[in-house]
Amino acid sequence: QVQLVESGGGLVQAGGSLRLSCAASGSIFSISAMGWYRQAPGKQRELVAAISNGGSTNYTASVKGRFLVSRDNKNMVYLQMNSLKPEDTAVYYCHAFIWPVNYWGQGTQVTVSS
Repeated sequence: QVQLVESGGGLVQAGGSLRLSCAASGSIFSISAMGWYRQAPGKQRELVAAISNGGSTNYTASVKGRFLVSRDNKNMVYLQMNSLKPEDTAVYYCHAFIWPVNYWGQGTQVTVSS
């Protein structure tokens, strides 16, 4: 079992930056990958960025070059979001994978105004 708690969402103007943080607790040593998903109103939840235990990263095309996912060597995962656009507005969810189960945080709202 893993519990995930996000922080750092909010309202920002287009072109601005935000940093999301996620703290994992519980069976953190069993986590094989962590990352961030988002869900905009009326849309399906989508992968934003993921990072494996080995440090390999994966980004959805729309955020490449603007967002950076990172992990520390303990229990934190971060998402640095730069050059934000109104289309980045969504609820952002922290994600952890312990085969074969996906764990989710409660979500944090990111709103980008034009």
